[in-house]
Amino acid sequence: MNHHGSSHGYTTFRGRTRRLMLGLAAIASMVLGMAGVGAGAVAADTVIDTIPVGTRPNGVAATPDGSHVYVAINGDDEVAVIETAGNTVVDTITVGDGPFGMAISPDGSRAYAVNSLDNSVSVINTGTNSVVDTIGVGLVPLWAAVSPDGSRLYVTNNLGDSVSVINTGTNMLVTTIPVGDGAREVAVSPDGSRVYVTNTFGDSVSVINTGTNMVVDTITVGDVPIGVAVSPNGSRVYVTNQADGTVSVIAAGTNMVVDTVAVGTNAHGVAVNPKGSRVYATNLGDGTVSVIRTIGNTVIETVPVGVGPFGIAITPDGSRAYVTNFIANTVSVIAIDKCLGSLCIDFGSLTGSGSGAGSTFS
Repeated sequence: MNHHGSSHGYTTFRGRTRRLMLGLAAIASMVLGMAGVGAGAVAADTVIDTIPVGTRPNGVAATPDGSHVYVAINGDDEVAVIETAGNTVVDTITVGDGPFGMAISPDGSRAYAVNSLDNSVSVINTGTNSVVDTIGVGLVPLWAAVSPDGSRLYVTNNLGDSVSVINTGTNMLVTTIPVGDGAREVAVSPDGSRVYVTNTFGDSVSVINTGTNMVVDTITVGDVPIGVAVSPNGSRVYVTNQADGTVSVIAAGTNMVVDTVAVGTNAHGVAVNPKGSRVYATNLGDGTVSVIRTIGNTVIETVPVGVGPFGIAITPDGSRAYVTNFIANTVSVIAIDKCLGSLCIDFGSLTGSGSGAGSTFS
């Protein structure tokens, strides 16, 4: 009886193994078939589309569901709304004078356009794509970030050397925080406890405690810091330094620079993918995006995009990056996944090294 049970177990195991292999073969056949029908293989970190927009696109932000991307069109006093399914502009919204930065609330109901030339922020209802309020802020505002709970909007005032803190429930100014010289971009930590502000003329980053709305540290970085992004786990802060073409890597626990990565000419915008495995830095001076592997902090890819790449946003699922090309008046769409025809999958999920079906390559 025991011998019979062992034989049956072996047969069952062998049958399951055979079915698994057949299943993998079927998946492979499906992928190859779809690749033959589609446009062919597309390598990871490749531009798959270029979207014409208005004059001087600047800041860019993606909705939480990844269905739309909002782009500040600086020269036209508009915000362009891109539908990501077809990568087409489906709406334009008139905002204030000289829109520069863009931010979107965590629930996706509001978009915020920072108007650099009239010292205001336009509040957009994303359901109707209409401006529902205008908030006065400091002198020459440039960038904005929303807290993870959606209750606060932080706006940098470049000539005011300050950050305006706005209550998003009332769209009223709560306080103004003095920071360094030439406040440029801003990012909030995932737990909402810290705000990081690049000070372009001070070659530094101000660290704000959101509980007290006070600067608790100032970190010296590279020459002319512009962009700032925080890793999904909050452990690292990445800052692009435009004049020396580098990215400063800051340990958030100690507020110390732990590495400096050489990228392209005039490093500008920066974003981290949702897994925290890659950092994307736009290089305004050479029309490229540098892809940095966060383990080892090394550049593993340089992606040619349009002329004057400026802002960058990665969709929440990590599959696409949208890059505004300030001089070319376009938005480049980078496929972060590797695609075969119209099918994009994570082959790591088939080998056991990935985080599951549909996860992005790293």
